[in-house]
Amino acid sequence: MGVLTPLAVRIGAISWLPRLLPQITWVDKRLQLASRGRLSLLRVAGLPNLMLSVPGRTSGIERTTPLLCVPDQDTWLIAGSNFGGPVMPAWVHNLRAASAPRIRLAGREIPVVATELSGDDRAHAWAVMVRTWPNYSLYEIRTRRTIPVFRLTPVSQ
Repeated sequence: MGVLTPLAVRIGAISWLPRLLPQITWVDKRLQLASRGRLSLLRVAGLPNLMLSVPGRTSGIERTTPLLCVPDQDTWLIAGSNFGGPVMPAWVHNLRAASAPRIRLAGREIPVVATELSGDDRAHAWAVMVRTWPNYSLYEIRTRRTIPVFRLTPVSQ
């Protein structure tokens, strides 16, 4: 965690923030592109992050999304929280349909296997994620949908 992490947690708790998600994502993608992956909004805030690339489930066009991630041993946990918004993020549907997702982490492309967690596995992962980003608990309260949690495991394992 960094010096700006407490500020990021406060900003992340703002109830109307989901409406700005397209603009936040657009800015973060451009920042990462311009810096060749060295900078991102989440990194500036002192938070772990990655870029998830999956083909669109209908179009087949590759989509890349910056996401908060939680390192867990040699894997990464991600959640389709959408800041607690009512709509499931499109990347969740695309990831569920993808056969070869990839992540970009610290400028490296890594092929991964994505496993959607449920039951006790999800509950354990969720507890780990809340320790990194406390707002996940708030997002869970804000929405009626179950927030999906995925474990991304490098293909080489």
